[in-house]
Amino acid sequence: MRIALLSMAFLANVGTLLSENRGSYTFQLDNDLFANTDKDYTNGARLSYITDDRKRSDFTDMEAWLAGVQRRAPDVITGFYSPEEPVYNYGVSLTQLMFTPNDFNAFEPPPGEHPYVGWLALGFSLHAKDSNAINSVELSLGLTGKNAFAETTQDFVHSVRDIPKFNGWDSQVPSELTLNLFFTQKRRLFRDAPSDTLFSIDGFSQWGLALGNYKTAFDFGFIARAGINLPTDVSDPRLGPTSYSHNIFDREKDRVRDCSVYGVVGAKATASSHEISLDGPVFRGFDMGIDKRPFTGETYLGGAIRWRNWEISYVHTFRSREFDEQLNGPQFGSLSLRHQF
Repeated sequence: MRIALLSMAFLANVGTLLSENRGSYTFQLDNDLFANTDKDYTNGARLSYITDDRKRSDFTDMEAWLAGVQRRAPDVITGFYSPEEPVYNYGVSLTQLMFTPNDFNAFEPPPGEHPYVGWLALGFSLHAKDSNAINSVELSLGLTGKNAFAETTQDFVHSVRDIPKFNGWDSQVPSELTLNLFFTQKRRLFRDAPSDTLFSIDGFSQWGLALGNYKTAFDFGFIARAGINLPTDVSDPRLGPTSYSHNIFDREKDRVRDCSVYGVVGAKATASSHEISLDGPVFRGFDMGIDKRPFTGETYLGGAIRWRNWEISYVHTFRSREFDEQLNGPQFGSLSLRHQF
């Protein structure tokens, strides 16, 4: 019932936005089968929609509240140094994440292996940008446990692919309602040539803050791109709480060529005080059976192809160990399909 209500709310928001605005939508899939494994962070899926540029007068109460959060920050924090006023976009998202142990036969995770965790969340976001930076804030309402329907999703995918099903979902982290606020900022670091030249490279820094009972953490990193007809729109290459398709920099420029081919590389470090997939629920007692590492790092690389308003990308991530008992750091691939209209 809860999944139905979340889905109906998400579809209602998307339907309203699509009927009134242009924008873009993105489907993202993370899966460790790209790394030939099936454990730890094993799958993530996210469907999101973001509007075209909007004015403050167009905001609903939710977007106005999120805009107020951003306006209270000084320029040294927001990175808005351009003479023009920031432009806004807002979006909605539906995200599902799942985590499993390595042993699919056991009815409970063996000692030292990742517990079963599923998370389903509906997000409402606001994005403020100028030609130097973009700030994204997302309010996420989610839940864990059986009502996150991670077992149902995994069983369906495994049955389609004729892969053995995992037996231990009855031991998953219990149901808990989560409320989280996510903030992410990107700032341009460099660009070697105008975006309308044949070959160019660019890069930007990224840092983020998460506050809530799903995740409380701080991260920072960078992303660099190089390619032919490098597009002005810079989208998050991987699934994340504020990952939308963005026309971040040089918003006054239209695409001058139909096709883009480029590579992307990045790195991120994270300091985490709480993450429900590793620490367990806040309001209910549950023994996770693992010792989380508070600091992690990761690198990733991949590429993308754009044809007119469609873009597809793939990025492969190498992450350090997330808990002491973990034998190797996880790897997974991220596949994204985006369409702007």
